[in-house]
Amino acid sequence: MNASIFWIVPVASIVALGFALLFFLQMKGKSGGNETMQRIAGHVRKGAMAYLNQQYKVVGIFFVAIFVLFAVLAYVFHVQNPWVPFAFITGGFFSGLAGFFGMKTATLASNRVAQAASESLDAGLKLAFRSGAVMGLVVVGLALLDISVWFWVLNTFIDLEGPQKLTVITTTMLTFGMGASLQALFARVGGGIFTKAADVGADLVGKVEAGIPEDDPRNPATLADNVGDNVGDVAGMGADLYESYCGSILATAALGAAAYASDTAMQLKAVLAPMVVAAIGTLLSVLGVYVVRTRPGANQRELMASLNRAINLSSILIVIASWLILRWLAIDNYLGIWGSIVTGLITGIVIGKATEYFTSHEFSPTRQISAAGKTGPATVIIAGMGVGFNSTVVPVAAVAIGTTLAYAFAAGGFSFDATSLSVGLYGIGIAAVGMLSTLGLTLATDAYGPIADNAGGNAEMSHLGPEVRKRTDALDALGNTTAATGKGFAIGSAALTALALLASYIEELKIGIVHLIEKGRTFAFPNGVEVTSVEQVHNIDLIKFMDYFYVNLMNPKVLIGLFIGSMMAFLFCGLTMNAVGRAAQKMVEEVRRQFREIAGIMDGKAEPDYARCVAISTAGAQHEMILPSAIAVIVPIIVGLVFGVPGVFGLLAGGLAAGFVLAVFMANSGGAWDNAKKFIEEGHHGGKGSEAHKATVIGDTVGDPFKDTSGPSLNILIKLMSMVSIVTAGVNVAVTLF
Repeated sequence: MNASIFWIVPVASIVALGFALLFFLQMKGKSGGNETMQRIAGHVRKGAMAYLNQQYKVVGIFFVAIFVLFAVLAYVFHVQNPWVPFAFITGGFFSGLAGFFGMKTATLASNRVAQAASESLDAGLKLAFRSGAVMGLVVVGLALLDISVWFWVLNTFIDLEGPQKLTVITTTMLTFGMGASLQALFARVGGGIFTKAADVGADLVGKVEAGIPEDDPRNPATLADNVGDNVGDVAGMGADLYESYCGSILATAALGAAAYASDTAMQLKAVLAPMVVAAIGTLLSVLGVYVVRTRPGANQRELMASLNRAINLSSILIVIASWLILRWLAIDNYLGIWGSIVTGLITGIVIGKATEYFTSHEFSPTRQISAAGKTGPATVIIAGMGVGFNSTVVPVAAVAIGTTLAYAFAAGGFSFDATSLSVGLYGIGIAAVGMLSTLGLTLATDAYGPIADNAGGNAEMSHLGPEVRKRTDALDALGNTTAATGKGFAIGSAALTALALLASYIEELKIGIVHLIEKGRTFAFPNGVEVTSVEQVHNIDLIKFMDYFYVNLMNPKVLIGLFIGSMMAFLFCGLTMNAVGRAAQKMVEEVRRQFREIAGIMDGKAEPDYARCVAISTAGAQHEMILPSAIAVIVPIIVGLVFGVPGVFGLLAGGLAAGFVLAVFMANSGGAWDNAKKFIEEGHHGGKGSEAHKATVIGDTVGDPFKDTSGPSLNILIKLMSMVSIVTAGVNVAVTLF
């Protein structure tokens, strides 16, 4: 095998970024509509950019502080890889950059999509989707660029030989995954608080109390709501899936380096395979973008079918392409590894279909919530929570079966000896890569949602005709489902990737021990076994390593870690939900004040103070996002220092189990509540303004922080805790000596 196959990765990156630029320029070339449409879009764009600039200033302080900490650990105490501080910074930078480009596109696209919808439904769908594709292709393009550049740099400058070199390279590259995860958490939490504070305020006072339509220009919180769609659902989501994509590729590459360390030629193939599969998937995603189109007057099911055609085509092609790649690489048991990739793809599709069923108002669960609106908001909330709880069954079963099959395909069965375990874990990791291999396309369907939502807002505020609003409502309702599906992909990939990251944590511990031995120290495991040579360390397999550290359920430290990890998921949700609640209270009070004190608002003779509402959401988000994000970084470090390696394993396992199920529940409940409201707005159960409608609006406001703040942040929490543990593994090793 010629290592030149690696160059497919940067080439795919350039192609993705090139097509992203092409779609961006095509979007900018479309008509922006009348002067009012352009003015409203300009206000949204200005508010979104002002918020993002302020957020990056706050996040920048954290990144500088952590960079300094890593530099001290690396260059003063010598318990950290010297490349780590720089890899960490680049991961955060590219993650933020992906969100920035996506948001800039979305804020420019909203009025153009509204104008296109005034021409035809198909024109609106294609423009919204291709604008979303800019986000999808920028995310995968920048991720592959970051990965390929770091792989080349480390391969060129790390002065090691043999299997240890690729092991060090891949575990070092995981560090920029931590930077991406931390940036994503700030973006998701901060953006989620911003958008949902505005959304709740706009709905409760505007729709329920004042009885005016959604996105009515008389509502002071409407502009802040539209700004929030961009900073939360576009910039935040882009950073979120950037770190999911990077994490799956990097964790799998690190597992490949460990699993095939006895054969350097096979080790290189195993490291390159996830990168190349992701690169080919990116190229196929570009092809899928051109498949999306629909007929005039299409219903939501037909609109969804048009998006599914593109995803299904790309998925079929990546199945064929990945088989050819693995066969050409001649990797051991290539058919088994290919089976793991296919398993990951199918698992993602099953999660997506289950999410569509439980959140789309084309199906019975969401319609049952709508019907519950006839008896008031309490029954709407009860029904929505019931749907959310029930919706966890299929994704959990899919991930459980997918994990089992991915392991068995790669390991050649269900054997759990040391060799089979390493290769089986590699199979699970590459299944996550398979699930996200067409992310450029699946993320386009996700980013499409907030663009369609903003287009509807622009149409309403610009007083476009009812036919235009009907089309943008159809696109918006579809966007709620595609956004929920995107969250399902992110959550599912987090579950698969987290197990791979646990194995990567062990490899990082080994590197920490090797580093100590190279400095002339002797390392003693907690069970008393001493190692004095590098060769001894490399000969300790995963099973023995865990035994030496007493990582088993009979160790109280593991159980304590499990409890803390489970608690972290609920604590994190509690903090973010309360943050939205506090910011929303201020927004409700401000909207009520403006309705009360500014004469002429309800008659359309006076313009509300939109800037004040944007300022309230901005201040709330900047203040409230700090504590949850800081806890996600601090707790794994404290657990490692107090309870050691067993405690960290328990923490990560508990966080994964509780966080995964809770994230699915919250995302699907929120999506179902939202579309239940939209089903009534289409004219069912009394239509807009009815008591049933008011009840589902309240359900939707409860679901807003569920689906757009707390739920989607949990998958980042799961991986960030793993990344922090990996990066600080050297500290865990040093603590073990004392």
